[in-house]
Amino acid sequence: MNSLIGTYECKVDAKGRLMLPAALKKQLNPVLKNGFVLKRAVFQPCLELYPMTEWEILMQKINRLNKFKKKNNDFIRRFTAGVKIVEIDSNGRLLIPKDLTVFAEISKNIVVSSAINIIEIWDKDAYEKAIDDATGDFADLAEEVMGQDDDDHGIS
Repeated sequence: MNSLIGTYECKVDAKGRLMLPAALKKQLNPVLKNGFVLKRAVFQPCLELYPMTEWEILMQKINRLNKFKKKNNDFIRRFTAGVKIVEIDSNGRLLIPKDLTVFAEISKNIVVSSAINIIEIWDKDAYEKAIDDATGDFADLAEEVMGQDDDDHGIS
């Protein structure tokens, strides 16, 4: 799957359904029929929507962990907590399960943002706070992550 592109402001209806923006639905069209996995994010108070093919690639990596190590079992349990298989209905809506809505503190206004091969779903206020909080540190972070000029891993 190609990288997803875009950040969109949306609303969740009273039943917890999100209407996917048309531009994002078009990008997801090749994988719509396979379904998706929706889960809690590890580092932020948001949700992550994985196309099933991306989820299966990730699960192959996790399945290689030695399950006879307690920390690996603890990681797997916490990483998969609240994981749900979800589908986009014929109207382009995604139902966000109640427990995940509570985790991400999703109210009516949300932000749906691409994160390379997955989609993040944020409460709008939490998203704006996360972006604002990261603004001051972003130049340093970009240099540390992407500015590696002594090997071939940096972007130039």
